[in-house]
Amino acid sequence: MLQLIQANLSRQIRALELLSSLLEEEFAALMDRRPQDVSVLELSLQDLMRQLVAERYQLRRFISVDYPGLERLRDIMAKLPVEMAAKLSADLAEMDKAEQLCAMQADKNRQLALGLFDQSMQLLTHLHSAIQPKRGDAYGKRGRYTKPPQANASFFSGRL
Repeated sequence: MLQLIQANLSRQIRALELLSSLLEEEFAALMDRRPQDVSVLELSLQDLMRQLVAERYQLRRFISVDYPGLERLRDIMAKLPVEMAAKLSADLAEMDKAEQLCAMQADKNRQLALGLFDQSMQLLTHLHSAIQPKRGDAYGKRGRYTKPPQANASFFSGRL
């Protein structure tokens, strides 16, 4: 069963390395402003994350079957021989390092995407304000020349 656990950890480490490279590629696509590439990469990232979650669930099943009552891999390492525990500990350290790299890159991507969104919204707001007429004596929604608004308020409008 320990070989299955080690194989699972190895797959997770490789998946996290792939995730890191996909996140870096997504960052490059964001920098080059290629939204189609970003959407394709985002789908791949989500699928890879689903696979990682499935691997984690499978690891928990392995642990619960082979070591009833224990839930974490660190709890199991106390019951293993020293060399096996050292190997698992090294795998966990490598996996933690890969997760930290992925988290930092994902945060960079998030900040860049939000910055681009804010920039686009400001540009859109500027374009809307540039298109809208500044004066009130312009054509109305029915295509007629509108009258400028009156300075004093009136309750009634119409003819007598």
